[in-house]
Amino acid sequence: MSVNMKTLLLCAAFFILHSSFFICEAQAQPKARRQQQQKSQQEQLQQQKVQPTQSQGMSLRARLSFPTAVEMPENVVWRRDIYRELNLDDDANAGLYYPVEPIDKQLNLFTYVFKLALNGYVPVYEYRLDGNEVFSDSAKVQIKTILDNFHIFYEERDGKVRVDNSDIPSAEVKMYYLKESAYFDDANSTFHRKVQALCPVMVREDDFGGEASKYPLFWVKYADLEPYLSRQTVMTSNLNNAATMSMEDFFTLNHYQGKIYKTNNMLGKTLAQICEGDTTKLSAEQKKIEAELKAFEQNIFGDQHRKDSLDSIAKLDPKQLKAAKKSKGGSSSSKSTSAKVKSSKPKKSSTPSSGSARMSVRRERH
Repeated sequence: MSVNMKTLLLCAAFFILHSSFFICEAQAQPKARRQQQQKSQQEQLQQQKVQPTQSQGMSLRARLSFPTAVEMPENVVWRRDIYRELNLDDDANAGLYYPVEPIDKQLNLFTYVFKLALNGYVPVYEYRLDGNEVFSDSAKVQIKTILDNFHIFYEERDGKVRVDNSDIPSAEVKMYYLKESAYFDDANSTFHRKVQALCPVMVREDDFGGEASKYPLFWVKYADLEPYLSRQTVMTSNLNNAATMSMEDFFTLNHYQGKIYKTNNMLGKTLAQICEGDTTKLSAEQKKIEAELKAFEQNIFGDQHRKDSLDSIAKLDPKQLKAAKKSKGGSSSSKSTSAKVKSSKPKKSSTPSSGSARMSVRRERH
């Protein structure tokens, strides 16, 4: 074999080996790259994993299942924050109290909130001495701390805190402190009353037969509770037991009733402190605030009982104008209106000469 032939064979062999090496490398490189990408994605998912007790509140599944929860806009032109005391002995709020112990899947409000907090789905915040709520990470409270502070029996199994249904003090929680914001949304030209926070209050009687004491347990943001409240119903009537609605609708439609005990003011005082313990002044101040809220809601778009609106009714039917003026106490104006109506009728002639009347009739006939 000649030298040129040997050289060609060696070059061909080297080319085949070199190309096969590149083919193997090309086949192995995408697999390694995929493994590296999968590893980096897993690390990112672990870093972005959100626990139920973190500040973001509800899980992603709850956000997708209940997308209707809307926060109050921050740039509203008018807002008033008030605090109410909801007594569960009142008929309007009694649906939040029963059943005291769970019946199948039916729970009262406190049992439901307690279980959500115990399982880490909803964060809870401390109730401070001044009664104001602070929803920051530093104000968060562990549920175990609340159990210890208020002597609620629990057990720890496998590193988890467990409380039996019979040990949940739902029978003692007979009140709620509720923060409500009444605001005007100029973007939609609508008036709203939205619940901002809830605080269950435990009422315990003294061992020596004294007056029962109030123990506020914790604050919870309503925005964190709202998606879960859609799953529980509340009875709204003692006469019709089929009349029920979800707890979310109960608070959204403002079916609750409660006396105002505080408003956000520059002095930072409650109504009892402002009225210096005078119950008569306190009741008058509560009625005053309720009247101010109602007046603002009714007069956002002006007074509907103005004179021009009465005139527009009169063009349609004079009887409606008369009824509207009677409802407003306008007796004198109704008399003048009736006088005008009477004057428009043809007067009877006092003289017996009726020929002109007959002539007019004959002329009309001809």
